[in-house]
Amino acid sequence: MTPNADSAPSGPSRRSFLASTAVATAAVAGGMPLLAACGGSETGSREGATSGKAADKLLPTYVASAVAQPDLPSKNGSAAGYTGKVDLAALKTSVPEKLGTGAPIKIMSPFWGSPPKPGNPYYTALDAAAGTKITWQNQDGNTYGEKLGAVLASSSIPDMVVVPSWELVGKISNAVTAKFMDLGPYLAGDKVKKYPNLAAIPSDAWRMSIFGGALRGIPMPAAIANWIAPLYRKDVFDKEGYSVPKSPEEFLSWAKEATSSKAKVWACGDMNWTAWNIFGVRGSGTNGWDIGDDGKLKYRIEQPEYLEALEWTRKLFDAGVVHPDDKARTGDQGQRFTAGQTLVWNTNIADWYGKVSEQAQSNPDLRIEAMDIFGADGGNPTLWASQPATIWSLIRKGASKATVENALAAADFAAAPYGTKERMLVDYGVEGTHYTVKDGVPVKNDLGNSQVLNAWVMLAAPAAYFAHPDFPDVARKQVEWQQRMGAFMKKTSTFGMNIVEPTRYANLSSQFEQLEIDFVRGNRKLSDVQAAISTWKSSGGDKLRDWYKELIDKNGSGN
Repeated sequence: MTPNADSAPSGPSRRSFLASTAVATAAVAGGMPLLAACGGSETGSREGATSGKAADKLLPTYVASAVAQPDLPSKNGSAAGYTGKVDLAALKTSVPEKLGTGAPIKIMSPFWGSPPKPGNPYYTALDAAAGTKITWQNQDGNTYGEKLGAVLASSSIPDMVVVPSWELVGKISNAVTAKFMDLGPYLAGDKVKKYPNLAAIPSDAWRMSIFGGALRGIPMPAAIANWIAPLYRKDVFDKEGYSVPKSPEEFLSWAKEATSSKAKVWACGDMNWTAWNIFGVRGSGTNGWDIGDDGKLKYRIEQPEYLEALEWTRKLFDAGVVHPDDKARTGDQGQRFTAGQTLVWNTNIADWYGKVSEQAQSNPDLRIEAMDIFGADGGNPTLWASQPATIWSLIRKGASKATVENALAAADFAAAPYGTKERMLVDYGVEGTHYTVKDGVPVKNDLGNSQVLNAWVMLAAPAAYFAHPDFPDVARKQVEWQQRMGAFMKKTSTFGMNIVEPTRYANLSSQFEQLEIDFVRGNRKLSDVQAAISTWKSSGGDKLRDWYKELIDKNGSGN
């Protein structure tokens, strides 16, 4: 059973990548230690991070799920993998009795695509099974930050709100502490055992859910060996006799050979996300700060590798091997990939299954693989671990006990593990209405594809896994890729920290994403990027460095 994929818009960008990750997989988890407390309490500072012994006192008791053991256990920070068919007649129950009482709750969540209409059979069936009565306030995921900021600044906040990590900037970060309640009285310690699926969420994901010194978020766990994957058309590579590149130079050489504008075939799209990984640049998902071998604390844009990665990506654009629509940032990258117009697609690894499934009938000869990421010198890469959780659902302060309990009931249902009736309902909907079973495998129909979308999976998720009963080989390869790449993974000094930066630094780095987009396309000079780095330092970057140094000195390093 696989969470539904709903592609993020053409980009790629940090926000669209994270959005794609959130939507495409509700279960990609892992976890590692967090830092000790720095500030934070109901009345104290809303800046800093909480961890160590201070965090341990706030965490739910961890009780692992024993419902189904994976064929491929998590390794090197990967997701787990299930490659066998599930006996649908023998699905287990993870929630023995309805925990919801039917009290109405309103939930606001980001949504990519066209949300289902209220009262549809999918929402109705889930409410009936969980004992809930949810009114969904789904908002456009691409502009969610604007809506979220406005709602949190108002006096009318929905009962439950989904907050992605990439929206935790400026006033939104502080509003999380000010506007959402401490869930400790309901979930801390053994109290969580009332909600068995929430109890099975890894503790490191829960540590990332502490805001302002209190457990406020219900996490969607994320695998820490989770990176943008350079998917490639293996069927075309085999047909043309191409070898998979193993260095930046080999990639550029192959790209020139494979590109034929006359035949309307280009080697790739925008490869900047993979370039970060090839050259060992810390990504936004790792917070970007780290103490290097020289003992100095630096931000990602201060790494020499940062400019090297940008310059390599620009070489691809300059060589004409990038599809023109990618250069113009228009159209659908995934469609260009499956149409054979591009042969390498820089995307979230969850899209691997999404495209194989989508193309199974119309393009049965299509074969997709993921290139192993190579290092800048053609050797092993340096990859930076992702955070253990990146999305949370939170309950507004002042909510009634009935509202809280029904919101937690919904989250517990959404976090059901693989191999359960609850997971089956969340992922596939109602048999006969949203899917049929063929050769023991559930297959969605058109109604299933339009209604069984991502709202419920945003409330919570189980520990990381990949499972595609219809294409088990894809699940196996996804896990194996993460395991291979995870062997080269390092953690930054800020790994595992849920950090709320001072508001005065909220927009300090905001110009770099557009600057990177413009530079690799030849619209800005290298000197422009270097000047922006200097401005960043003088405009607050150096002071922010001092703030991070104090945080780490006081509490210890995340690696």
